[in-house]
Amino acid sequence: MMLILAIALGFFLDALIGDPEGVWHPVCLMGAMISKIEKFFRSLPLSKSGQRFAGVLLWIAVCSVSFLVPYIILEFLFRIHPWIHFVVNVIFCYQIFARKCLADAGRYVRKELKKSLEDGRKAVARYVGRDTSELSEEGVIKAAVETIAENTTDGVVAPFIFMLIGGAPLGFLYKAVNTLDSMVGYKNEKYRYLGWFSAKMDDIFNFLPARIAAVCMMAAAGMLKFDTVNAKRIFQRDRFNHKSPNSAQTESVCAGALHIQLGGDAKYFGEYVKKPTIGDNDRKIVSSDIERASDLMTTTSVFVILLGIAIKLALTGTSI
Repeated sequence: MMLILAIALGFFLDALIGDPEGVWHPVCLMGAMISKIEKFFRSLPLSKSGQRFAGVLLWIAVCSVSFLVPYIILEFLFRIHPWIHFVVNVIFCYQIFARKCLADAGRYVRKELKKSLEDGRKAVARYVGRDTSELSEEGVIKAAVETIAENTTDGVVAPFIFMLIGGAPLGFLYKAVNTLDSMVGYKNEKYRYLGWFSAKMDDIFNFLPARIAAVCMMAAAGMLKFDTVNAKRIFQRDRFNHKSPNSAQTESVCAGALHIQLGGDAKYFGEYVKKPTIGDNDRKIVSSDIERASDLMTTTSVFVILLGIAIKLALTGTSI
């Protein structure tokens, strides 16, 4: 019951204050650790197979530290006093969620796009891996919507599921998996071998959460009076229209619910990559679709949290 309360309060704190600018975040430490270990491995004369093995060691090192540090801290604090343990646990859970961060990102892109196309390009570049310098206004909007839809899994649903299973330490382990993928999990020349394991593990960790998020997003679409029938149709047709087995799960639901088309070719590291489209081009995508995608993400998040807590309470035989 205390774990459920800590997660719920963590979600509430995230909704209330999000990630304030300039405030240190544990994910920054994960990123710094990844960069330092990568730099060490880059200094060695490794063959392709050596880089693959180094990628495994990188993943094990970062994930082990990310799990063990909060675990040891919480165990130590529990021995001092359960309430100190609880307060820190709430803070940890709050730091793992990223719902408000996603919603704020969408609002920021929309605000900057109203100023000029160039400002919109610079804004969305903060949140996506693709090159944004040549994006049209439609491309900027599409990139923002895709980020919100895809990261409904990464930023809320998957962290929540792992916290529900193993508390904040397992939640931080998931964040490490996700951060590793975002930093080294690219299928380009630089990371093809060093990042292969991180990319594969991210696919595995997100496999079930992405599908749970997609189903719950369809329910959320109904709550918001969006087109659930079309959301289900596009999901069934386009949920694998992505190189990742997970990314298009929620993107397809969002595209169908809003009657827009996502995906398509994109430029990464100076090279154009052929990508299938997701959804039908029923209408031109507009900036207000960023807000609709954000509303869909938020409603999905709340629905998943309430459903997950109810299931956890039922399985443990705990009453509120």
